Amino acid sequence: MLSLAHLCEIMPTLSLEKAELYLPFLNTAMIEASIATPRRVAAFLAQLAHESCELRAWVEGASGAAYEGRRDLGNVFPGDGPKFKGRGPIQLTGRANYRAAGDALGVNLESTPDLAAEREVGFRVAAWYWRTRGLNALADANDFDRITRRINGGLNGKAQRDAYYQKALDVLHVPPLH
Repeated sequence: MLSLAHLCEIMPTLSLEKAELYLPFLNTAMIEASIATPRRVAAFLAQLAHESCELRAWVEGASGAAYEGRRDLGNVFPGDGPKFKGRGPIQLTGRANYRAAGDALGVNLESTPDLAAEREVGFRVAAWYWRTRGLNALADANDFDRITRRINGGLNGKAQRDAYYQKALDVLHVPPLH
C-alpha cells in the first residue's frame, strides 16, 4: 500500500487535502491491477503524475478536436473527439477505450464519459488500462520507455516522465536491476 507521505513526496504539487481524498481509491485500484511491487507502483505513479499534472488535471485541457474522426480510437461519429477526449489520471481517450473500460468495470463510460474524471472510476480506469496493456511486465523489466509508448503512443514528455519515475524509485527505495 502506498502511504500518504510517499504520494506527497512523489507528487509535491498535489495538495495534502486532495492526496488524502485520492489515496484510498488509488490504493484500491492498484490492488485490482496487481500493481503491488515498488517498481510497478513507481512506474504507475510516474505515468499518472505526468498525464494528470500530479493528479490535478482530470480532464484534458485541449478541446479534443484533434481526436475527431480518429477511427483508431473508435471516434466514428461527429463530436466523438471532444466527447471522448482525455479524462482521469491516465487521460483515457477515444470512444473505443471508453467503451472497453466501461464494459470491464461495469460502468457506462460511453454514455457518461465524465465519470472517467471522478476519483473512484478514474483510478479504476487507469489501473484497467495499465493491466490490459501488460504494463506490469514492462515495469518488472524496467522498460519505462515502452510503458510510455503504450500509454502515449510515443515518447511525449519523456524527460518529465523519466524524472517522475526516478523520483518514485528513490522515494519507494527500489533497488536498481542488475
